[in-house]
Amino acid sequence: MSQTYTLYTTQACHLCESAKVLLWPALDARGWQLREVDIAEGEDSDQLIETYGVRIPVVAAPSGIELGWPFDALQLAEWLDAQA
Repeated sequence: MSQTYTLYTTQACHLCESAKVLLWPALDARGWQLREVDIAEGEDSDQLIETYGVRIPVVAAPSGIELGWPFDALQLAEWLDAQA
């Protein structure tokens, strides 16, 4: 079953780019999707900046369980497998 994970990110975030390098292949291998949410844009930006401003990148599973940076490929794979 296809699942969509959310990456909380913002422009010019080099850590977010590093997270995406790990996320895309890991999710693709499982047939899952990635939705990127820029915390600085949209009507919820104040709340998102308050919640994630100093923590991005953060990945959220459909269940709401989050994985914060830093993580490596193995940690990400183990976390994703635990969400399945």
